[in-house]
Amino acid sequence: MKLYHSPTSPYVRKVMILLHETNQMDDVELVTASTSPLDPLEGLQAKNPLNKLPALERPDGPTLYDSRVICQYLDDRAGGKLYPGGARRWDTLTLEATADGILDAALLITYESRMRPEDKQWDDWADAQWSKIANGCAALNTRWMSHLQGPLDMGQIAVACALAYVDFRHEARNWRKGNDGLAAWYASFAERADMLATVPPAG
Repeated sequence: MKLYHSPTSPYVRKVMILLHETNQMDDVELVTASTSPLDPLEGLQAKNPLNKLPALERPDGPTLYDSRVICQYLDDRAGGKLYPGGARRWDTLTLEATADGILDAALLITYESRMRPEDKQWDDWADAQWSKIANGCAALNTRWMSHLQGPLDMGQIAVACALAYVDFRHEARNWRKGNDGLAAWYASFAERADMLATVPPAG
């Protein structure tokens, strides 16, 4: 299998951590790539019509894309370790969706500041996206701590990747304010070997 990836992508990081946790790193060839809405990667569209990372090329089927699809596929391949069954499964999927929503909003803020000309940047838009992040973090802090502190699953990994990306690109906005429980959980989770192995390069 080939994983088209960028080491700075938080969506790719989710997949990389899952590969570490399920001992599948040796089964995947990493193809470093870079793509953006204004600079799509030549050749990637044939594999992923949305021209986004990550994308997982398989020898026995079409290329998979969207980190949640790839993660579920790889977890199933490893015996279903990180997407539990029963009622907890729906909590795990909801946590992952919440984390990806935080990532989506954070990425839009990044694009607003990095890709739009300065005279066309819209502060109210960026603030509206930040409100989604703030609301998501507040919900995690008040409703989801017992799950986050439970057995490892993909919901926890996704949340950690989302918070790490917010720190990486928007640290000054301080998601930790008012979220002491979540901040303490993340500080501990960030010391896991797979988190340290996938820290994105600066820049």
